[in-house]
Amino acid sequence: MAACSPREEKDWPIIEWNPADIIRPPSNATPPDYALLVLNQPIHNHVGMIKRLWNNASFRIAADGGANCLYDVAGVHSDPSFDDLHVIIGDLDSITQAARTYYEAPPRKTNVIYYRDDYSTDFAKAIEHIRQKYPPSPRGKDIVAVGSLGGRVDHGISQLHHLYLFQQDPDYNEGKLYFFSGESLTFMLKAGRKHSIRVRHGSAGEDDVFAKWVGILPVREPSRITTKGLEWDVTDWPTEFGGQMSTSNHILPETQVVEVEATKDVLFTMSLRQI
Repeated sequence: MAACSPREEKDWPIIEWNPADIIRPPSNATPPDYALLVLNQPIHNHVGMIKRLWNNASFRIAADGGANCLYDVAGVHSDPSFDDLHVIIGDLDSITQAARTYYEAPPRKTNVIYYRDDYSTDFAKAIEHIRQKYPPSPRGKDIVAVGSLGGRVDHGISQLHHLYLFQQDPDYNEGKLYFFSGESLTFMLKAGRKHSIRVRHGSAGEDDVFAKWVGILPVREPSRITTKGLEWDVTDWPTEFGGQMSTSNHILPETQVVEVEATKDVLFTMSLRQI
């Protein structure tokens, strides 16, 4: 892709993103403040990364059968890595008796909440619970949802749908919502904002959290995007499903901050280095 025309500066509010902070090991800097939400998807292929997310999170919640996934990789092996689970929530039709007994038993005493609503997914119930517990004051808690885009297509599309469903506020006052899917981290860039996404501190090296691949996806409707810091930057570039799309773009080795502007909401996805 090549730039279309000289970049026109817009007087849009700036939204700053520091997604690497949720994954890096804790440091002396201000720790990240987010809730970790585990969905009912296998996690055994990415346990190392999920343990890091788990240890960095300040609140941990499983959506119904998500508790099975944690129990299967740790509880049955007497590994206490995921014992400090605060809440299990949903209609409880997926959680196994073994997982429920494990998490309700001392010393864990996880709070199990039965929430029956046939028109709401367990993913949605968990997000609603987090936002009720941590309302904007002035900004709500960020959420990192752990799921998968493999397997059934409708499940994968549903998980991306929830990013649109629960990231409505253009200023992110309810908190930012990230989706971790094993090999990538995805989040929504709201329209009419200048998004400044810090991808590294200093030059490229072994301490990088992200690999080089980036995608900018206009899932709901066509958009026009402008980028800076990618190998194939564009200016006021039309993108839509069935038309041209920015996939498999590259973060340049010298880039510390990627800048993106979009006229309509788009999903921004970055590949992760495996740990």
